[in-house]
Amino acid sequence: MRTREEVDATLQIAKLNAAELLPAVHCLGFGPGAGAAAGDFCLLELEPSLCQQLEAGHSLVIRGDKDEQAVLCSKDKTYDLKIADTSNMLLFIPGCQTPDQLKAEETHCNIIHTEVCRTVTILVFLLQIFGFSNNYWELRRCRPKLKKLKKLLMEDAYEGPDSQKEKDSNHSKYTTEDLLNQVQASEEEIMAQLQVLNACEIEGEVYFELSADKICRATAQMLLQNAVKFNLAEFQEVWQQSVPEGMITTLDQLKGLALVDRQSRPEIIFLLKVDDLPEDNQERFNSLFSLREKWTEEDIAPYIQDLCGEKQTIGTLLTKYSRSSIQNGVKVYNSRRPIS
Repeated sequence: MRTREEVDATLQIAKLNAAELLPAVHCLGFGPGAGAAAGDFCLLELEPSLCQQLEAGHSLVIRGDKDEQAVLCSKDKTYDLKIADTSNMLLFIPGCQTPDQLKAEETHCNIIHTEVCRTVTILVFLLQIFGFSNNYWELRRCRPKLKKLKKLLMEDAYEGPDSQKEKDSNHSKYTTEDLLNQVQASEEEIMAQLQVLNACEIEGEVYFELSADKICRATAQMLLQNAVKFNLAEFQEVWQQSVPEGMITTLDQLKGLALVDRQSRPEIIFLLKVDDLPEDNQERFNSLFSLREKWTEEDIAPYIQDLCGEKQTIGTLLTKYSRSSIQNGVKVYNSRRPIS
């Protein structure tokens, strides 16, 4: 237990005026109960919104297989986990109070030892250090890693209730819990992607209707995957004839699936799917610029939209990874670096 004289001496060495400080001193020490060694605990730095979720009773979960970089997921967001070292040792002190807590409880503190001076009252708290650490985990918001979701679902595509595969009791299906355990994304992000992938819940009470745009898009993909390049005019004619009567095909239905080369004569169209492009931002742009030297924003937007993070726009990505110029009165974008 420190004496008042020792506290005053420490304040004097630190050139601090006791009258300007809170009337409390935490005396720290490693006692016989301090059995936690470095590495026994992990510290996690959380942004205020995540702290509020925990305080409200919600959970955070770490996801990732042994060969994957672990991520932390809340109900609606995904974060990369990274270890940050610190030169200041971090101490675990059960019962330690922050300055704000001391101010709020100043009149009814549980005082272990008190020394009284004429003008200043010093509240001395004897606290034992339980453990320590030289690093902590910090979080960085990242895009959900959703490619695995489509891969899992495509392992056993649904063929209808009357198919032999569906009658087979050994036929495997994924529950929502299975997907949450295997895909590195939050629950809301996974459920949203299931909508994008047109996944359906088997044996639900849900009714569906045919989507003209999706049927036209799927038909176009089937036609295009049989040829490297297709004469645009001929393709549009065959495409329209291949869809059910009453459905109208338009090139807008093919955004992120196929690309039209209007510089060639005759104009051609070829398959280019977002899912086949790299996930890394720089690698994605390198791939796109290797396919075409100059892009309009309208053409490239469907192929980089999924790269936009929180508070990011397509314009922000284009500014960072490309340079712009005017060609025949139209703004176009090309690579900032040579593409081999």
